[in-house]
Amino acid sequence: MGLLPVRIRPVVPLLRDEQGTTAAVASLHSTGLAAGALIGASAFPWLAGRLGRGGVLWLALAGVAGAVVVLCAFEALPATLAAAVLASTFGTMVVSGVNAALADHHGAGATAAISEANAVAAGAGVVAPIVIGLSVSAGFGWRPGIAVVVGLIALVFAAGFLFRVRLPSVATSSVVATGRSRLPRSFWLAWAMMAATGSVEVCLSLWAADVLRTHAGMSPGAASATVAAIVGGMFVGRLVGSALARRLPAVPLLLGALAVSVVGFAIFWLSPVPWIAAFGLMVLGVGNAMHYPLGVSMALAVADGQRDRASAYSMYATAIGFGVAPVALGWVADGVGPHRAFLLMPLFIALAAVLALRLRRALLVPTPA
Repeated sequence: MGLLPVRIRPVVPLLRDEQGTTAAVASLHSTGLAAGALIGASAFPWLAGRLGRGGVLWLALAGVAGAVVVLCAFEALPATLAAAVLASTFGTMVVSGVNAALADHHGAGATAAISEANAVAAGAGVVAPIVIGLSVSAGFGWRPGIAVVVGLIALVFAAGFLFRVRLPSVATSSVVATGRSRLPRSFWLAWAMMAATGSVEVCLSLWAADVLRTHAGMSPGAASATVAAIVGGMFVGRLVGSALARRLPAVPLLLGALAVSVVGFAIFWLSPVPWIAAFGLMVLGVGNAMHYPLGVSMALAVADGQRDRASAYSMYATAIGFGVAPVALGWVADGVGPHRAFLLMPLFIALAAVLALRLRRALLVPTPA
């Protein structure tokens, strides 16, 4: 969902402490991310047809910077919820534009290209929880850590201006296809699968720190920093996965990634020892690494030429995961604790596996080049 949501998720438990809310109420930040994803996904195809993908990307990056300012400037729950909505709205536009442009540019190699792009994002994102955790441990709070996003966006604008980066345009076929009324059934199978895998990712990002605090005995700062193990694992998993995506069909590769996620979850959930639990999170990250790239590449591959529309609609699936799963987990956690509530995770993984198998049976997805 982009760099800013990656940074927002680890601070949700800290926001809960700061605002004095329950786990379920704190999970409303995830609902805000979901609402923003719906808004951004709805707006992107329309804006891309009028401003071009490049214009939307610059607009969206500026919007993300504005969301950071709101999040850092205000402490009240309504303001932080609004910041979550803004971050997700504009972040969704960035992700939609990048995915569609990569798919158009790389054709049959789109799976590997999207995986590599996500590997770069994971490599950048691994720093976020560490910075936030260090900032909290040093007594500065979480805001200086998340404010770094503004500087990163400024660097992107500066690089685009200095190097005269050519903005990606919308392919003619995609513009024409966007007007079609229906996406094929196989796309919606991929869409549902992405909702299940997105639920796994967001629940981990939002509540893994709480499990580390309550089950593994970590301090709040250390737990927030340890969440970086997930993103570190995703960085490694996407580097390896992008190479495998050139040789293996997408569905079997996804099933293998889901199996790795199950192993990582078992290590993380069972161990009360901090370093073992952290290792489990890293393994989980390796497995989770390919969930999104494979899901979105399959969705775009079966979109019948409607890549901008399919890329945006794929974000609806992520929004469902962001909006429903963490609130459900938070509600259960208020009753039985975050550790037991995390048993919802294997259910999401199993659902994703079933949907992947149905997708394979419904349509032969082209093997990535």
